[in-house]
Amino acid sequence: MPGFNTIEDVIEDLQNGRMVVLVDERDTDIDGQEAVGEGELMMLAELATADSINFMMRRAGNPPMFTASKEHLEALELHQTTPSAQGPRGASIMVSVNARDIENTGVSAQDRALTIRKLSDPASTPEDFIQPGHVTPLRAQPGGVLRRAGHTEASVDLAQIADSRPVAVIAAILDETGKLADTPYLLDFAHEHGFKIATIHDLIAHRRRTEKLIHLEAKSPMPTRFGEFTVYAYRSLVDNNPYIAMVYGDVSSGEPTLVRMHSGCLTGDALGSLLCDCGEQLERSMRLITAAGSGVIVYIQHHEGRGIGILHKLKAYELQQQEGLDTIEANHALGHPMDSRDYGIGAQVLYDLGLRQVRFLTNNPKKRVGLEAYGLTVVEQVPIEADPNPHNIRYLETKRDKMGHTILLERASAEDENHAESA
Repeated sequence: MPGFNTIEDVIEDLQNGRMVVLVDERDTDIDGQEAVGEGELMMLAELATADSINFMMRRAGNPPMFTASKEHLEALELHQTTPSAQGPRGASIMVSVNARDIENTGVSAQDRALTIRKLSDPASTPEDFIQPGHVTPLRAQPGGVLRRAGHTEASVDLAQIADSRPVAVIAAILDETGKLADTPYLLDFAHEHGFKIATIHDLIAHRRRTEKLIHLEAKSPMPTRFGEFTVYAYRSLVDNNPYIAMVYGDVSSGEPTLVRMHSGCLTGDALGSLLCDCGEQLERSMRLITAAGSGVIVYIQHHEGRGIGILHKLKAYELQQQEGLDTIEANHALGHPMDSRDYGIGAQVLYDLGLRQVRFLTNNPKKRVGLEAYGLTVVEQVPIEADPNPHNIRYLETKRDKMGHTILLERASAEDENHAESA
């Protein structure tokens, strides 16, 4: 996004003891188009001083909060204000504390800085704090921004990436009227004070690109009617979802390799539904890969219905049949985006298998962006031609006309004309 810095720039400044500005993507439309939202000042908690805390309170307009991992807070026996309850936007807010050895009330910048440094100290014990106090700890969710895209998680993630303790200080930035600052104000604020500014969206992309987020659980030969594949069962370390890689031949040579990233479709792949082309695409991909002598199919089960799940997918079918909606309109009517799939973990599976250059079996040109950010080069997009039928022709037209898929429907048009002539 224009005006924002890279995550690498932010990390460098944090390591040098400077503050940075973190901006989230609170507001999105139904298809996930981001509108930058709340901004917070952030710094490493172990480097907090009276001057930095005073700056946060006076210039950001909010008292700073201490953020930490679940393990760090549990070691200090700090608990949520209301057990099992979540704060605004899913935040986990702990009971406020003061360092026991401060001499004043704890409200001053000096006292808050001392409490924050004490909270940061790995040698601290529960006896070093009294409750309530004037510093509020926030607990980051396990998995960080890959599980919850909040400032709490982002600040702890950045602290860890900066090779620091998993603790930070954040303060929400208000504008001159006391409202949450908008994007132009945040950019001006960062420029005025010489702070780097980055989005949580970019942090998520950075983590997905730079961390290994999969674990190989099993590997086994799997004979099929198309030939003998080797199946690799991976587990995502982010959400425990399975990713199944079907490998044919040698794919670790570095040569361009045929790849199909296939979204699971129970109705099309297993039940023979004619309402989509998924089963046909899977079968044709297996035939093309065995004919080529090598290739990979990554089967992503939880992508059912472009990410909405089997029950909602069938509800969408119902709307399409009863109300004449197309596949995108039906998703929107159910409150779902057009497409909520993410291919980052699947790309990591390919990379782990040794692939570097890919001949991508897809009709969706947008998919290649999700691969090229992970060290894979898409040297060719190979379309998968389907045989349209009267039940899926509108579905295919919608994918072509509204989603940009490269689908050839001339054959279907000719069949329609022949049918009209014979009618």
